Amino acid sequence: MRVSENDPALLDELLVCRLDSGRRNLEPCSIIIFGASGDLTARKLVPALYHLFLGRQMPMPFRIIGFARRAKTDEAWREELHEALTRFSRTRPIDEEVWRQFAANVHYCQGEFHELAAYTRLKHLLRGFGDPSLANNLLCYLATSPSQFGVVAERLSAAALIDKSGERGWQRLVIEKPFGADLASARQLNTELTRYAHETQLFRIDHYLGKETVQNLLMFRFSNSIFERLWNRDAIEHVQITVSEQHGVGSRGGYYEESGALRDMVQNHLLQVLALMAMEAPVSLEAEAIRDEKVKLLKAIRVWAPEQVLQQVVRGQYTAGTVAGKPRPAYRTEEKVAPESSVETYVALRVLIDNWRWSGVPFYLRTGKSLPAAASEVRVQFRPTPHVLFAAQCGPRLDANALTLRLQPDEGITLRFNGKVPGTSLQLRPVRMHFSYDAEFGAYTPEAYERLLLEAMSGDATLFIRRDEVEAAWTFVDAIREGWKGRTLENASFYEAGTWGPAAADALLARYGHTWRNPQAPATP
Repeated sequence: MRVSENDPALLDELLVCRLDSGRRNLEPCSIIIFGASGDLTARKLVPALYHLFLGRQMPMPFRIIGFARRAKTDEAWREELHEALTRFSRTRPIDEEVWRQFAANVHYCQGEFHELAAYTRLKHLLRGFGDPSLANNLLCYLATSPSQFGVVAERLSAAALIDKSGERGWQRLVIEKPFGADLASARQLNTELTRYAHETQLFRIDHYLGKETVQNLLMFRFSNSIFERLWNRDAIEHVQITVSEQHGVGSRGGYYEESGALRDMVQNHLLQVLALMAMEAPVSLEAEAIRDEKVKLLKAIRVWAPEQVLQQVVRGQYTAGTVAGKPRPAYRTEEKVAPESSVETYVALRVLIDNWRWSGVPFYLRTGKSLPAAASEVRVQFRPTPHVLFAAQCGPRLDANALTLRLQPDEGITLRFNGKVPGTSLQLRPVRMHFSYDAEFGAYTPEAYERLLLEAMSGDATLFIRRDEVEAAWTFVDAIREGWKGRTLENASFYEAGTWGPAAADALLARYGHTWRNPQAPATP
């Protein structure tokens, strides 16, 4: 869009929309990373913090403290992080002068997670920085195994490093998924954490919510009346949400044997996208108003009885095949995978939302590994027009209108409609209007962890998951797992690596007169 400098009214409107320039009212603080020697720290957390510093979005002053079991000096850890940054930074080469300034704020504290004396050493380190804010305003990032979440929280409380009263600065715990392995364990974990920290101090992170295009779901829906008026059962026939992955489980076979695609992807990523896609308009853009509506939506999802699961949910597992021209072994032959495993690497399910807006509209969700393309998108299929006028001439070429929101890659939005083919005869053909993030904005899209860390430091919980949100998602997922209990995979559940999933997934949609629309690159509906 081009804006004329002679149109002050329109310029004023754009100026209002730009008031949130990404700057936050950040207070000086210390970021403590528990599990500092892990892969997440090297690949995501420290590069994200470096880029925030590079963009002058970090609070000043700040400190970053790595907490882990291995003994090392500050300088040794800085060298490790520098090496990791040269591999994982989104901007290369690294600005060495900026890195030098950043690294001066990076420190290391050695200790076991259960060792109270280590937390005492951490406390002395924080007090030694001189500024009381650096000792009292603490962002504690638990990049540990879930079994350590409660231990770290208890020790932080015992050492008086976190305080539920809020009288001494602020302290927040950022918790990585998985949030439990089922509803019971999630409730137990939530109960344990809230024993030492208030719910408002817990920031459960799902990196998917940090993606720019996922956040844009809300902006697109509620700032464009042309679409919001159609966003209901009257205009929409069905919705498809696809999160496909090209890679297999690789070295994560042991983890996947415990989780499977349902718990690894559906319980968090896909249900979060569904919630943003289908929720009602919040009363404001405040964090709790948005999270309230997400919880209402998740609680409105129809929970399938065990005997209904086999009719409404498909699980699959990849066999040997070819992905992107390279051979891919079968899941059962991957490292640390049982030879007769029935763990799913693919899930497709039909979801119904029992509320006024979406009554009778099916939502089809699917995710899988070793698929032909790595893509995430939401496709909204509108109800077809009556075929009275064009059926005879156009037949199957008359397609229903569709809107595709491409979350990654080739981020953008595509509207599909029918247009007349030039010529003397009356012929219609589906055409599309496409908006591309890259073409329109040109600027970089920040990494999800950059946005999420910035929001956590500012205390904005909008993009983080609340306790009742976690438990509502597990309620739905546990019912599916109950329906699968004791059942092995059937022949129709297997799919060759490099294909779009098992035959049973196609049959699921065919029963209701629908077909999957597979993502392509660039995005097309």
